[in-house]
Amino acid sequence: MTAIALRPPEVVMRLQRLGAAHPTRLSFLRQLIRRATRERWRVRKHLFDLDDHGFGRVVYAVETPARTYSLVAFSTPLDDEKRSDRVIAQAWDTSYVLYDGLPDAADIARLEANAPLQEAGRYTSRELVLARANKSVRLFEDVATALAQGQQPDEEQLLGVGYLLRTTAVYGNGKFGIADRDEIAARPELAGSFQAEMLTVWLIRSFTLDLVDHIAHCRNPAGAARLAPDLRRALGVGNATGLGMAPFLVRHPLLTHSWFLARETALARVRAEPQAGEAERDAFSNALTDLRRRVARWHSDDSRQAAATRLLADDLDTLTESLDQLLAKPRPWDALYRFAEDHFSLEAQEACVSLILEPHGALIDELGDTMKADETPGHTVDGGMNCGSLRHALLDCYSWAADIDFAHPAANARFWYVSAEKLEPRLGERFEEDGAELEQPLATARDALGLAAALAQEPSSASVADFLLRRPEWRHAVRRAQIVAKFPYAEIHDNMIGAELRPVDILRAKLAFFGARSFDPRSDRWLRIALFSGEPLIEDVATMAGEPA
Repeated sequence: MTAIALRPPEVVMRLQRLGAAHPTRLSFLRQLIRRATRERWRVRKHLFDLDDHGFGRVVYAVETPARTYSLVAFSTPLDDEKRSDRVIAQAWDTSYVLYDGLPDAADIARLEANAPLQEAGRYTSRELVLARANKSVRLFEDVATALAQGQQPDEEQLLGVGYLLRTTAVYGNGKFGIADRDEIAARPELAGSFQAEMLTVWLIRSFTLDLVDHIAHCRNPAGAARLAPDLRRALGVGNATGLGMAPFLVRHPLLTHSWFLARETALARVRAEPQAGEAERDAFSNALTDLRRRVARWHSDDSRQAAATRLLADDLDTLTESLDQLLAKPRPWDALYRFAEDHFSLEAQEACVSLILEPHGALIDELGDTMKADETPGHTVDGGMNCGSLRHALLDCYSWAADIDFAHPAANARFWYVSAEKLEPRLGERFEEDGAELEQPLATARDALGLAAALAQEPSSASVADFLLRRPEWRHAVRRAQIVAKFPYAEIHDNMIGAELRPVDILRAKLAFFGARSFDPRSDRWLRIALFSGEPLIEDVATMAGEPA
């Protein structure tokens, strides 16, 4: 079978395409679901202590083959005027900790005093993830009211939103005193990217559904209904994500490369398949039908996303009409992809990538194990390289940046800095705001061109070590150039400080790898999404037949 080349970085790593990303079966939550189902993880309520208004504490224990993890959840009263998606909020409807093991009464009391404080609390290495969430107030109340009256909520309204609670932060990897990544990285169930965080959100989803059922029952013990199973499965967990997450793909080049390389390798493998079997055709058709349903409910007030969604719906209609003809061709999946590339919007092209991968778990799922990276070697500069070779590599890897004129104010309009208040990245306006002297090294294109110009003044045979002894201000750019030369998907091929930058494009690319759906930009700097909508409930995986695709 003749191989098909991977899509090159100059196609894949452009911001417009990143901002059209869709989740795939390699997404992190899908990897977690497959493992939990295969290993038959069991979930039980260790503690369910909520009052009639739904305030109190709950502990869910998850038993994996090797160890137990617990979601410790706290629900507290919150005035409407204090409810906010912004990271600067100081109070939330609910707060959570993913605990390593089963907490005793003293642990729960300690966490009850600290978890609602979030960043201001005190934690130990037994806490793996820290999170918080707010109710989608009107919808949550509408659902609780309907259930209390013995009725199911309005399905269109419910599925149009897709969640009852929306997280505003899910912290892991040692933040605010919780366990460092090194403490769990060797555990198979948490070794993959963001598996502890995905487990936390999966459990929060179950808490959300139990919470609304509990409140409805307390309002009408004799006549309340439980949320119907199909609606429970359809609902996910909302998330509001902003600038704090945006630089991640820039700051972690080796990890970024591993994610995109796995996805692009999977796509190339499937496109090279000589034919489409009946089972694969059926799985693709089912995935296409499901996506068309989701797109019909995909609402956004953002004019750009609303227009993209309309185009996506039209393109999916065209794909449905053309499907039999495309799948009858030699190398049918390649024919389908090329048809999308020639005729569809970027949104629909990337949706087709997701759809093409869906029927081919046996061919591609093992690539999930490659979506991690030890980034320690990436911090080592090869000082023995000569300046001529480095400049040649720079001009090659950053050829896409050659046309950017950084002397023009629009090309140099922004700067990234870390907020002293929240210790998270923010984006400043260079010519309107103070603080540019605190700029973080995220202007990759500008710095690469500057480094190339500096190297042009050096003898080609001079060593990089010699150069950096005299010009240490270029060390970060040298290190990055040497990484990008070896790992082609490590770099976003766009200007990260230009006036036209839309950080939500970077956010969407990362969140798609998590498994997010229903992207809803609220500005060019933050967006809302849904996680786990339509996926199995964690409490059901122990009894599911086989392994989910």
